[in-house]
Amino acid sequence: MDATPLSIPAYGLKLHALERNPRGSQVVLLLHGWLDHAHSFDWLCDALPPSLRSVALDFRGHGLSEHQSPGSSYALADYVADVNAAHEALREGRLHLVGHSLGGTIALMFAAARPDAVASVTTIESLGPSGGPPENAVERLRGFVSELGKAPRKRAYSNVEDAALKLRENNPGLSSESAQHLARFGTQKTDAGFLFTFDPALRRRSGMIHDEAQWMAVLGAIKAPVQVIRGTRGAPFDQAALQARLDALRGPKVVSLDGGHHVHLDRPAEVAKAVQDFIDANR
Repeated sequence: MDATPLSIPAYGLKLHALERNPRGSQVVLLLHGWLDHAHSFDWLCDALPPSLRSVALDFRGHGLSEHQSPGSSYALADYVADVNAAHEALREGRLHLVGHSLGGTIALMFAAARPDAVASVTTIESLGPSGGPPENAVERLRGFVSELGKAPRKRAYSNVEDAALKLRENNPGLSSESAQHLARFGTQKTDAGFLFTFDPALRRRSGMIHDEAQWMAVLGAIKAPVQVIRGTRGAPFDQAALQARLDALRGPKVVSLDGGHHVHLDRPAEVAKAVQDFIDANR
C-alpha cells in the first residue's frame, strides 16, 4: 500500500512521517536509525498486515523533517520529544514502538518516560547507547566544545548511485539494493548535485550521553514487553554488557535473523513477521 505523508507539529518544528493502513486497529510507530529516514522501513511496512496502522517517523534533522536552527546540537532527549509529539498527533492511547539502532534507543527511552503510552517495544539492532563509565563524560564534553562554531560539512554527489556507494563505504554490510533505496529517498537534487537531506550538524559529537549506570536505570523503568531483534552480522556488542542489559529488561524476547545492522532491509518479511507476532501477543 502506498504511504501517505503526514506533518506532525513538534514543539516548534514540523516533522515528516509516512502512514499506511490508517484504519488499522493497532498503531505501530517506526523510528529509524542515525542519519537514516522513514523510508528505511518501506519494505518492512509493505510486509505488515492491513490490521496494523503503521507510521514511520522522520526524526528532527533527518529525512524531510525540519532541522533545528543553525548552531544547535541534537540530543537523545530531543528525539524522545519527537516521539511524544507523534503520540499526541496520532491521538492513540498506546503505541507499539519499533526502532532501529538510534530509533531503538529512543523507543526504550520513551517507554521508560511514558509507560502509559507504550503497548510494546521492538528494537532492531539496538539495546541503547554505549556511554561507558562516568569519567567518559569529561572527554565527551571537551570534544563537543571543540567542534562548536565549525562549519558543518555537506558533500554533493553527481548522482544517487554515487551517494549509495558512499553509504556502502560507511556501512559495508549494506546490500547494493538497500543502499540504493536509502540514497534514493535520502537525497535531494540541487544545483550543486545530490545532497543527503539530513542536517550535517548531526555528525557533531553530543555533549552528554547516558553512562552505563544511568542507562541500566532507564531499562529497569520500562514496563512494556520488549522484543530485541538482532542480525547475525550486526553491530558488535560486548557479551557481558549485552546480558546485563537483557537482564535489566527482565527477560525480553530475543530474535536472531540472518542479516547485518540493517537486518530489516535484509529480511523485511521475517522482521515484519516477528513484529506482527509480538504485537498480536501484546495487544
